[in-house]
Amino acid sequence: MTEAFVLVALVVFIFLQDFRSTIIPILAVPVSLIGTFFFMQLMGFSLNLITLFALVLAIGIVVDNAIVVIEAVHAKMEHSGIGARKATEQAMREISGAIIAITLVMSAVFLPVAFMDGPTGVFYRQFSLTMACSIVLSGITALTLTPALCALFLKNTHNDKQAKKSLLQKFFGRFNSGYDKLSGNYRKLIGAIANRSLITFGILIAFSVGSGLIGRIVPSGFIPEEDQGTIYANITAPSGATLERTEKVSDEVQRIASRLQSVNSVSSLAGFSLLSEGTGAVYGMNLISLKNWDKRTVSDKDVIRRLEDKTRHIKDASIEFFTPPPVPGYGNSSGFEMRLLDKTGSADLARLQTVAESFVAELNKRPEIENAFTTFNARFPQFLLHIDGDKAAQKGITAENAMSTLQTLIGSQYATNFIRFGQMYKVMVQALPEYRAQPDDLMKLYIKNDAGEMVPFSSFLWTEKVYGPEQVTRYNMYTSAMVNGQPAKGYSSGQAIAAIKDVAAQKLPKGFGYDWAGASRDQAQAGNQAVYIFLISLLFVYLLLAAQYESFLLPMSVILSLPTGIFGAMFLLMVMGLENNIYAQIAMIMLIGILGKNAILIIEFAVMKHRLGKTPFEAAVEGAALRLRPILMTSFAFVAGLIPLMFASGAGKIGNNTIGSAAAGGMIFGTIFGVIVIPGLYVVFAKIADKRKHNGRKEEIALSETI
Repeated sequence: MTEAFVLVALVVFIFLQDFRSTIIPILAVPVSLIGTFFFMQLMGFSLNLITLFALVLAIGIVVDNAIVVIEAVHAKMEHSGIGARKATEQAMREISGAIIAITLVMSAVFLPVAFMDGPTGVFYRQFSLTMACSIVLSGITALTLTPALCALFLKNTHNDKQAKKSLLQKFFGRFNSGYDKLSGNYRKLIGAIANRSLITFGILIAFSVGSGLIGRIVPSGFIPEEDQGTIYANITAPSGATLERTEKVSDEVQRIASRLQSVNSVSSLAGFSLLSEGTGAVYGMNLISLKNWDKRTVSDKDVIRRLEDKTRHIKDASIEFFTPPPVPGYGNSSGFEMRLLDKTGSADLARLQTVAESFVAELNKRPEIENAFTTFNARFPQFLLHIDGDKAAQKGITAENAMSTLQTLIGSQYATNFIRFGQMYKVMVQALPEYRAQPDDLMKLYIKNDAGEMVPFSSFLWTEKVYGPEQVTRYNMYTSAMVNGQPAKGYSSGQAIAAIKDVAAQKLPKGFGYDWAGASRDQAQAGNQAVYIFLISLLFVYLLLAAQYESFLLPMSVILSLPTGIFGAMFLLMVMGLENNIYAQIAMIMLIGILGKNAILIIEFAVMKHRLGKTPFEAAVEGAALRLRPILMTSFAFVAGLIPLMFASGAGKIGNNTIGSAAAGGMIFGTIFGVIVIPGLYVVFAKIADKRKHNGRKEEIALSETI
């Protein structure tokens, strides 16, 4: 956040070229952010990755309104030669409407997003409401505090002529000379193409088609898998293995992992499976904690590959390495998570085992998927107890009493508590180990019947050796087998899910289906929800601008300028090798408001000049030329604030890179090409609006004359 603040301040200083002027927008940042913290507290938000994203981006946004005010005051002082107080008064009369429109549009973009439901809604809601609060506060600050500071701090130094110039002033002189040349060329360009609608709409169509093409190339995703500095190892020993045998494997994994330079500590646990959350002698796990991000040069994925290589010699158990889910509690592991469902109703667990193994083998053949596996195992050696009901009834014993007694003798049962030496202890009833060491010991145990007599279990019970699962899980009321895996390197979670759907459609036998779990469930069911939110945000912006301009046509100049930004966001995501995930979608929704601000600055001034009698073409050229400087200043300030996110490392790296790259790409392309097409769009729609007004007046006169 500090880097973003410094970079934004540097951009503002280069454009304004005055320490006094630079202080004013810098003061707007803490005022808006501190106010945002207050509203975050009211809404119950915490400081997490999502809200921190919003706050970092807000630094580049909240200075926009202050920059617009200061630039307008400087322009008045430079061209009119008046003092700061009068310049502030005149500037605020001209730009107050634009500031209000910008604030309403940029905050309204985020309001529909706040009403999204489901887990994705939590991401969007916290981000959108944090951004909306900071933007509204920056608008209030720009209408109140910033003008007051301008009147107090600023001085008209534009007419001061000093023979002696410092290096900084020489730099500013060259910068201004370069900008004046750029502004002159820009005015000529707008004058040449603003009146040619074919060129304007040709550019928009090209960017729209380009956005669609790149959108197909950029892989889709949901919540990126961040390097959380933690790796899990899930160990499954062969069926029937003892706890000691499983413990030896977990100790071996711990020994191997501890020798890696990137590993900080390793702990092991035998008897528990993290994936299935089941207990048993064949299960084990390791928790591998990595060193801090600045103390290692490899990622968690690199460490996993190294661990897989170094543990290949262990043949006594199946070992799967994986990272925690992107959101704690949102599934058991990273990657995809699904359930294979037996809908045949046969309860044939051996058949489910065969189908699950065949399905996993087919998944591993796909290039989009690596390390697919299932934790379902129906081949555990077990003893099936058979009770002869007639013999048990003759001896005065019920099946319920027989099973509860066996549970107490072989397993254990809580009886009571007792206190000794100031400590409370539990009393557990259980047969001594020597009476329950072998399967045949069951036949040597006794049970008390209704008459109080001791009856041997062997008189009405016998055992049978069978095979089955240690635990039977159901999902959506169907017997299920869990399947986990990871997208292969170079592929996204969206591509992995598409591959799984394809394999399931081709290879699953009749009577078997599947469903998603964890984060994969929300990604698979999200569908086009982001597209609908994007369209609703556009509708909100359109209705607000229609009310602002009292026209249903002029807002189209703002809406139709957005494809340039969407193309830029997709293009930079493709160049950076990132996914179109939830963070990229947040950035694109944010671009609606930020790029809409650029269009509003031009159109608001053009509308004002048009009402004073200039033609739409003349008004568009003048508005674009005069508002180019604040547009470039605010856009560069915003992009500067994104640079730390684009090249961030450590915790939240992928999310930072994604949201920073998408927003920066959209802002760069949207600004460069947006200032070219916006004047042309205004000319087209302003002319149509004038014709409609003209035709309406004619019709009204003709009707009065007829009457």
